[in-house]
Amino acid sequence: MKTVLIGVGQAGGKLTAALQSFDQQMGFGAVLDAVGVNTAKTDLQSLPFETVLIGQDRVNGHGVGGDNELGAEVMESDKTEVMSALDGRVTAKTESIFVVAGLGGGSGSGGAPVLAKALRRVYDIPVYVLGILPGEDEGAMYQVNAGRSLKTIARESDAVLLVDNDAFRSSGESMRAGYDAINDAIAKRVGLLLAAGEAVEGVGESVVDSSELINTLRAGGIAALGYASAEASDVAEENINAVMSTTRRAVLTGTSLPDASTADSALVVVAGRPEVVPRKGVERARRWVEDETGSTQVRGGDFPLESGRLASLVLLGGVERSGRVESFMERAREAIEEADTVVRGDPTEQWANDELEDLL
Repeated sequence: MKTVLIGVGQAGGKLTAALQSFDQQMGFGAVLDAVGVNTAKTDLQSLPFETVLIGQDRVNGHGVGGDNELGAEVMESDKTEVMSALDGRVTAKTESIFVVAGLGGGSGSGGAPVLAKALRRVYDIPVYVLGILPGEDEGAMYQVNAGRSLKTIARESDAVLLVDNDAFRSSGESMRAGYDAINDAIAKRVGLLLAAGEAVEGVGESVVDSSELINTLRAGGIAALGYASAEASDVAEENINAVMSTTRRAVLTGTSLPDASTADSALVVVAGRPEVVPRKGVERARRWVEDETGSTQVRGGDFPLESGRLASLVLLGGVERSGRVESFMERAREAIEEADTVVRGDPTEQWANDELEDLL
């Protein structure tokens, strides 16, 4: 899927740079262009693509200090400048736009929903958000920001591909090393997904293309991405078990959102050399994902890629009912209560009601 990336906020800008770098290193050509947007001038200086500093009249380039209401206001005021930066970048070749943002900070969590809404009004292609949830050890403000932002972007975008920081960070890792590792892991997974059908080395039996990715996300809401890999045999029939095991690991232990095994739709992509990818294995993996997720809309195919390994990518659409999303929204609600904001009602219903105030 050919896409243009827009990194909003510090975390969004860094992950956008990692995604663009991975795509260029692999020679996929799926990332057509990228733009960075922030309220903090210093966070834009290291980004290797065009940047837009917003909110200069409000915060003078110093950031919004975690205030996502201010982040939303600033983006609303300066969204025309951001849209102008996309002129000539979103072309007839572009099949989607990804707004990339950390949902805990102020600029990303506040600005991403506003920008996604504006982009959908202008462009007749899907506008997705790649959103990063703050870890459990991050402060209450980050939980509240992410909870409110998540509710809003799920409505204002075509779908939200959600990444949980805690799913990738290793114990004992420093904060900076942890975030760098998370960015690299996400870039690899999302980069491979975007490249499916774009950079084909050889001809597979059933190559995944962009339309299948779009159809998997068509219902909107929250999506998750699973990944796992294993050494490949030179004989296709001997790789059936490898395809099955990597697919199970991708869904059960390798998703960007833990416990997201119930889904409305799914796409199974098996990457590897065409001659060693077993058609029977791909079909068995697809049927297993059907049984595991309870979805009747599970697509499957292969991604020809010159490698000594086999990899399974599983895109899960409509995972709002996952335990991780519910527990996160509950934590965000509790953070509001701790800040003496009265919130009442059944916490299991908070995704569908207004216990967490919307941003827009």
